[in-house]
Amino acid sequence: MLIKTKPADIFKERHNGPVKQSIQDMLQTIEVNSLDQLIDETVPAAIRLKKPLNIPSALTERDFLKKFGTIAKRNKVFRSYIGLGYHDTVLPPVIQRNIFENPGWYTAYTPYQAEIAQGRLEALINYQTMVMDLTAMEIANASLLDEATAAAEAMNMFYGLRKGTRKNATRFFVSDQVLPQTLDVLKTRATPLGWELVIGDHRTLDLNDNTLFGALVQYPAADGELFDYSEFISNAHQQDILVAVAADLLSLTLLTPPGEMGADAVVGNSQRFGVPMGYGGPHAGFLATRDAYKRSLPGRIIGQSVDVHGNKAYRMALQTREQHIRREKATSNICTAQVLLAVIAGMYAVYHGPRRLKYIALNIHLLTQLLEQGLTELGLEQVNENYFDTLKIKVESAELKTAIRREAEAAEINFRYFADNFIGISLNENTDLNDLKDILAVFTKVMNQQTSVNNLTELPHETDITWPENLVRTSPFLQHDIFNQHHSELEILRYMKYLENKDISLVHSMIPLGSCTMKLNSTAEMLPVTWPEIGGLHPFVPAEQAEGYKQIFTDLESWLCEITGFAGISLQPNSGAQGEYAGLMVIRAYHEAQGHHHRNVSLIPSSAHGTNPASAVMAGMKVVIVKCDDRGNIDVADLRVKAEQHRDDLSCLMVTYPSTHGVYEESIIEICNIIHENGGRVYMDGANMNAQVGLTSPATIGADVCHLNLHKTFCIPHGGGGPGVGPIGVVADLVPYLPGHAVVKTGGEQAISAISAAPWGSASILPISYAYIAMMGGEGLTEATKMAILNANYIKARLQEHYPVLYTGTNGRCAHEMILDCRSFKKVGIEVEDIAKRLMDYCFHAPTVSFPVAGTLMVEPTESESKEEIDRFCDAMISIRAEIREVEEGTADQKNNVLKNAPHSMAIGLSDNWTYPYSREKAVFPYAFARTHKVWPTVSRIDSAYGDRNLICSCTPLEAYAQPEVAQTATGID
Repeated sequence: MLIKTKPADIFKERHNGPVKQSIQDMLQTIEVNSLDQLIDETVPAAIRLKKPLNIPSALTERDFLKKFGTIAKRNKVFRSYIGLGYHDTVLPPVIQRNIFENPGWYTAYTPYQAEIAQGRLEALINYQTMVMDLTAMEIANASLLDEATAAAEAMNMFYGLRKGTRKNATRFFVSDQVLPQTLDVLKTRATPLGWELVIGDHRTLDLNDNTLFGALVQYPAADGELFDYSEFISNAHQQDILVAVAADLLSLTLLTPPGEMGADAVVGNSQRFGVPMGYGGPHAGFLATRDAYKRSLPGRIIGQSVDVHGNKAYRMALQTREQHIRREKATSNICTAQVLLAVIAGMYAVYHGPRRLKYIALNIHLLTQLLEQGLTELGLEQVNENYFDTLKIKVESAELKTAIRREAEAAEINFRYFADNFIGISLNENTDLNDLKDILAVFTKVMNQQTSVNNLTELPHETDITWPENLVRTSPFLQHDIFNQHHSELEILRYMKYLENKDISLVHSMIPLGSCTMKLNSTAEMLPVTWPEIGGLHPFVPAEQAEGYKQIFTDLESWLCEITGFAGISLQPNSGAQGEYAGLMVIRAYHEAQGHHHRNVSLIPSSAHGTNPASAVMAGMKVVIVKCDDRGNIDVADLRVKAEQHRDDLSCLMVTYPSTHGVYEESIIEICNIIHENGGRVYMDGANMNAQVGLTSPATIGADVCHLNLHKTFCIPHGGGGPGVGPIGVVADLVPYLPGHAVVKTGGEQAISAISAAPWGSASILPISYAYIAMMGGEGLTEATKMAILNANYIKARLQEHYPVLYTGTNGRCAHEMILDCRSFKKVGIEVEDIAKRLMDYCFHAPTVSFPVAGTLMVEPTESESKEEIDRFCDAMISIRAEIREVEEGTADQKNNVLKNAPHSMAIGLSDNWTYPYSREKAVFPYAFARTHKVWPTVSRIDSAYGDRNLICSCTPLEAYAQPEVAQTATGID
């Protein structure tokens, strides 16, 4: 008897939710005969691809992991002492296993629904507190994308804060000792806005120059030298110049913090706090500043508020999504944060506490002192008068430098080699006495001499800090009890689990967020991220040490070109908003190369994501809004009028496809042609790219540039709000302008300067998307797009009798998402927010609320959800509609009903004092699924306005605790 066989681990069968019978049942509900019929009725024929995707055949999970293991081994993990903002670190295994590798943490969404995000919100407020304490500043945000972009945001913030004699100043001073990648990104940000960078020595800067509005210095400096900036900052303030300090967080456990020197802002990254180098990212950046500037601080800020019962609760504060409100007047296009990496860094500080952090820093400094001693005994000159972890060694000739480099690389050691005859060596947490001896062995072998340091059998048990007194930190830090309770593994394990249990993530239920694509992040995709061959590389190692990464980049770029139809890809942008900005800067560079410097108008539909106009303004463009018609489509007539009106200065159109309203606009080719006919280029926002893959493409519809949200379409997890990756694809004549980098050669022949700090952005998570494409293959990717459309239209079919669907295509179909119109419920006092909060009682995260249309819910099921899970969500929404009907019919009170009081926390559900006019069962177990899969909101509905009026953005002060003796106060060494 012949029986057909096939592999048991075919990936697409694990990634896509609906099975064969479910598909047939869903098609019947939608009232179509086949999946092909549904796709034909949904995606306009004019934009359909003519041939299948030319991507290698799908690999099984086992085959992929074997193949990728071979690729990863092409990376050579040397011991890197290059520094320049990247250092080897030790990720405590308990944090690696329970946060970094835990889907309960990495599959959660951005905490817009705070009542079911209290865990990661607390973890983020820990991070903010850590940054504030170490920098001695009054407020910090909950992470930025990297150190370089944090510095650029500080520059932008200072520009908006200009006053007095500097009100019209347009020049910004940057120390020549700032990290080179930071300087590169500052150039990118300053140029389109007409700002000039003044680069030089802070000690000789003329502060009387009334064209300066701000300054940036590095602490410790890029070559390792320590400067006391107090006098410089004081003198700058006398001239109304604001000063930012780019600081190393770990060094601030020993060094006088910038806040005590008078700094107006402190920027940097938290990579040293347990986050692998990962060939450059992702790492959580930070920006801390004065309380007076809190309304100008970009990015996400976590604040403390109260719920309706007066209990402490966290939520995102102030201008968290200000670009959606202010649009082209926004001061920043930031739409995300490095939440997962900030959580890891913050938990590293919680686990180690102030004393162990100081031990780590002291050990590094002690080893650096011993290294200096050994090198000096060899007759070499160390030129840094004061240093923390970095030595700058003068060698007598280029030949000697070359010989040292040859010997070091033979010993699998990387140093920093300056253009002149200097060598930089930066030690790190992972450096021990044996490493120190290996470093010195390189020099002793080349110079044929010996040093007494190599005779040491153990490290000294004390060290003498010889810095000037005013550079030695004397102030305490991390005194809050949270940093002094969880130093044993069992305690930190329980604390992390305690926080995890407060949140809803994909491990609990579907997260049906429109525009955000919360699909499966498979374990097989995630495994390589923690491999040392992926996480252990410094981004500035010689290219021959990163051959594995080179293959990953080359393959991924090739596959993304095939998927998009474009000629070139840049992987550098490390978020969707960064991708938007990069794409616009490439268009800007193209126009300038043609001699068209005047082309600066960007047409943007009124339905666009709020980051679009914000990015355009950052790129130096003037925003002109294009109307949308009653069906949510771009008003082609209005577009034509405005394109022709601005034909002499038209730069581009920014368009999302399918539209932000979840519809494949049939006029898209005409729209693109209108722009091209008037001299502009078309930028396509790739937020909805997962509805194109394998069926159509940006190049097919006529786009010239597109950013791809790899964290949406290509499975990189959201991590509670980041990391994200936003590479851009471009047509052939734009390839020469793809982003370059100051340290590592990337980009086109006429490359714009860097967009992100690292050459390939968040390189260490690119293997996730690589894995997804490799295991899906071209056929699987196309099938995933079809499944996403099927699932969305199935939800539409089930819910349209209960909630009006706001926009559909010509044949009444939606794309991969739809908008449910909830505005009619306002007449009985029910707001869309009430539905979102009530869904928590049903054990679901809400869809996207009031975007792109106020008073609506935008629902996206993705291809990964099964029919059973989708049905549970639909059942919940139908049940909530019945609860609204009770209010409409008068059987439930308009102000005191199960929706207005949602969510119902465990404390309320189990309280002896139940005062509501409905049963406990109705409140907390509204349908059968909730009885067996209950996820309890840990707080009731949060009062955000109270939190903004009474802004608290750090851990609760010690005096507020009932038992303050729990907290240790010592930050010194016993």
